[in-house]
Amino acid sequence: MHTIGFVGLGVMGASMARRLMAAGYSLRVFTRTRSKAEALLEQGAKWCESPGQVAENADAVLSIVGYPADVESVYLGPDAIVDRAIPGTLLVDMTTSSPELALRIAAAAKGRGLDALDAPVSGGDIGAREGRLSIMVGGPKPAFDRLMPVFEAMGQNVVWQGEAGAGQHTKMCNQIAIASGMLGVTEALVYAKKSGLDPEKVLKSIASGAAGSWSLTNLAPRVLKEDFAPGFFVKHFIKDVSIALESAESMGTILPGLALAKRLYEILAENGGENDGTQALIRAYEAGWIA
Repeated sequence: MHTIGFVGLGVMGASMARRLMAAGYSLRVFTRTRSKAEALLEQGAKWCESPGQVAENADAVLSIVGYPADVESVYLGPDAIVDRAIPGTLLVDMTTSSPELALRIAAAAKGRGLDALDAPVSGGDIGAREGRLSIMVGGPKPAFDRLMPVFEAMGQNVVWQGEAGAGQHTKMCNQIAIASGMLGVTEALVYAKKSGLDPEKVLKSIASGAAGSWSLTNLAPRVLKEDFAPGFFVKHFIKDVSIALESAESMGTILPGLALAKRLYEILAENGGENDGTQALIRAYEAGWIA
């Protein structure tokens, strides 16, 4: 596998594409805002005018875009990836998207002699930049095996979860755990400040104990510095937990903790925080937006 098409060069995608180039792959790229691709183009990536063009002459096509509607347009829209890719090309959507959509893309791909995998990631901007992502993969196992070197260029924890849709269902589990966990991290910091403690000292005590988590170690320090730059956008997190709640409802499962987290993040977004990172949730508490 030599040539990879890559669609979507946002906070995560740009770093992931850069890791692939560093591993020696030749990249064909497309993103809606061409300026986001300039650094990669200067390093030798080839610009394409559409997702469909990206798929031409590529051994594999990877994508990480914003919303399920974007994924559908990229893969199933007119003159899109499934239409333009030649038989044998591997298609890998790494967006956090709908399990149901992953199944539809896989079926459409199979009808054209293509294998499609859903492979959402976790690890934020830091994990993407350092090649330490967790990658959760659904789709045909032989295709997963062929793509392992590509995945390993971007991540350290790559797990095949099962057939089409399994990667997205696994990412829903990830987001469910993060959502309630971020409520705990945020409320712990709010409590520490209100009680007169030094929050930095509090973190030293609790981050390595039973309360320890990725969010507590990596995001809580950003909160204390009032660094709300997005490693992962609030608006995209709301999208993710909405998908999880819809999927849970379709399976007859009630997730009250997730529903609460969604509402609190919606309050943050309604007050101008949709483009902040998920660690900005504390703003909703400190500003009194939560009644």
